[in-house]
Amino acid sequence: MGRRYFGTDGVRGKVGESPITPDFVLRLGYAAGKVLAGTDGWASSNARPTVLIGKDTRVSGYMLEAALESGFSAAGVDVMLAGPMPTPGVAYLTRALRLAAGVVISASHNPYYDNGIKFFSADGNKLPDEVEMKIEAHLERPLDCAPSEQLGKAKRLDDAAGRYIEFCKSTFPQAFDLRGMKLVVDCAHGAAYDVAPHVFHELGADVITIGVAPNGFNINDGVGATAPDALVRAVRANHAHLGIALDGDADRLQVVDAAGRLYNGDELLYVLVQDRILTDGKVEGAVGTLMTNMAVEVALQRLGVKFVRAAVGDRYVLEQLREHNWQLGAEGSGHILSLDRHSTGDGIVSALLVLAAMKRSGKALAQLLDGVTLFPQKLINVRMKPDADWKSSDAIRTAIRHAEETLGNTGRVLIRASGTEPVLRVMVEAAREQDALQHAETIAETVRQATA
Repeated sequence: MGRRYFGTDGVRGKVGESPITPDFVLRLGYAAGKVLAGTDGWASSNARPTVLIGKDTRVSGYMLEAALESGFSAAGVDVMLAGPMPTPGVAYLTRALRLAAGVVISASHNPYYDNGIKFFSADGNKLPDEVEMKIEAHLERPLDCAPSEQLGKAKRLDDAAGRYIEFCKSTFPQAFDLRGMKLVVDCAHGAAYDVAPHVFHELGADVITIGVAPNGFNINDGVGATAPDALVRAVRANHAHLGIALDGDADRLQVVDAAGRLYNGDELLYVLVQDRILTDGKVEGAVGTLMTNMAVEVALQRLGVKFVRAAVGDRYVLEQLREHNWQLGAEGSGHILSLDRHSTGDGIVSALLVLAAMKRSGKALAQLLDGVTLFPQKLINVRMKPDADWKSSDAIRTAIRHAEETLGNTGRVLIRASGTEPVLRVMVEAAREQDALQHAETIAETVRQATA
């Protein structure tokens, strides 16, 4: 049975439209409470189960927080409210406080009018597929309510930000500090606006902030990891050493150096692997995705590091890391996983790891990536009818095969359907930009004609 509500990163959609409505989110809280309360750990304890709820800065967060709280209470589950808190902060606090689960109200890098709900288990990991399926199955049952004496209670976790700030700082080597560094920190008007600047400042950096004035409607609007031009301008204007951009829920990272060069998750993965080899002597392997630039794969192989590609989505990177018992993985979008530091992707922690690599080596980012030149990639999103059967098209298969044969071992073709909208993503990577563009446009036009 397929999942009806849960996608690759929880339940997400436009606020006011199914499933992101107050009534559904109340039922989701109730269903999650009932399912999780019956799992090992809750069922074996006489104590009332407690979940932590954090959110980003979207105006709809107030409404959805209240709905979730009501649902959990009706299921007999206590709630701690963390307020605005990065997604990885909720994962950390859930684990540190020995809670039953963590819940984040966020649509990550999406515009303010979207929102979503994602869950973490007691160990700070995203819920397994089978647990999400149980929650979906429970959503089909009638909403009930525990007796008054068994209803859950709610309280605010007043020191949530302080606890998480200290955790982030603990991942930076004790032997180093950031004194003498001028950093621009872009928080995307999102969940890290009152956390990230303190982390870098308390480690000694001179911090200049942008994207730290959320009003409920401006999250990710022209700032943050998905709009790094603002960071590039600020780094240059302030003559900063480095710029750090997070997205709305602070699990993504993009970095800009003093020259205005932007570094994505693929490049930062290489930097972290190289640094880990310097400190630990060896890195057996690393995980990227189907979208990871081919140049990074080749560069890692030169270091003697095995490389595995996962499906697009940080949860699939995590699955591969666990399967191989490796530590480091990333997506080009800026989700970076370092499992010996945190159970999930964390933009602030990832930035600190990059800064530590620079401190340890005494080199700038550009020097750490010397010899790694990304292959040009061309991505075209082709809108289709929702029921379009593109996989059975001979014309599309022929176009793809022609591109692959022409490129040989100097490029790649990747075609994948979006999981959230009727769009086919056509990506071609090649050693020469004009080849990537030509083949991507040819395949995209073939898709348009075949699915019209």
